Amino acid sequence: MAMNIGWIGLGTMGKPMVRRLLEQNYHVTVYNRTIEKSTELVDLGATAVRTPVEVISKSDCIFIMVSDDQAVQEIFSGPDGLLKGELSGKVFVNMSTVSPGINRSLAEIVNEKGATLIDAPVSGSVMQAEQGQLVILGGGDEKVFDEIAPVFNMLGKMSIYVGPSGSGNELKLIINSLLAIFTQGFAEAILATESKGIELDKFLKLLNNSALSNIFLKAKGDIFTSENYNAAFALKHLAKDLDLAKQENILRDMGNLALQEFQSAAVHYGDQDVIAVKKSLDEHTPS
Repeated sequence: MAMNIGWIGLGTMGKPMVRRLLEQNYHVTVYNRTIEKSTELVDLGATAVRTPVEVISKSDCIFIMVSDDQAVQEIFSGPDGLLKGELSGKVFVNMSTVSPGINRSLAEIVNEKGATLIDAPVSGSVMQAEQGQLVILGGGDEKVFDEIAPVFNMLGKMSIYVGPSGSGNELKLIINSLLAIFTQGFAEAILATESKGIELDKFLKLLNNSALSNIFLKAKGDIFTSENYNAAFALKHLAKDLDLAKQENILRDMGNLALQEFQSAAVHYGDQDVIAVKKSLDEHTPS
């Protein structure tokens, strides 16, 4: 369906997602706490506003892509938050990876005001956002989720309805818990390779031609060879997701070990890519 879109949050994921929508001739109104981040998108045709509540009157459907529960709460309940606007008939799509509970509570609040909120976190990172290859996980009203499918189709290769409000975020936390375990295992394998004097290029070439080969291993292997740890997915955010997963009783033995490791690594390497956990592991590996 044709709609005017509002977008809140122009970080490493939000900006390329908005860019794709503008390329498809959607009208997009954007808000970000640092308004300078909207300049590039305004040049491409977006309209920038200075407060979340200003997005309401210009948009039928408002997408939110921010870092954590606190940011989501501030966007809705702050002095110039979304709840200050006229919400009747509006649809809110929270694409942030946050606690299932905050989606459920906000869904109840906006429903009382005649609006709908669904959770639709994404699986994928910056490259997938740029290429429209994300996987979108939905929770909440299934009919509304299906109505927004044309927008999801611009942002991802697949959108999946999971279940009631909060279900999308529950599944996302499960996926990210597995991602953390996998990331730590890959980092440990690299450390073992180094300790045995095996050339990194040979190990990665073999790995990328084995049954274990996948896009993630290729991308993170490239980080090791280039030593460029700029974040596609910041380590501190994965540590946050693991903590949320623990609160939701998702983690088991390996997940709890990963939580400890990523929380420790986030102290010094939180702004770097998740694979920088290798640096932290290296520091406490016996020589």
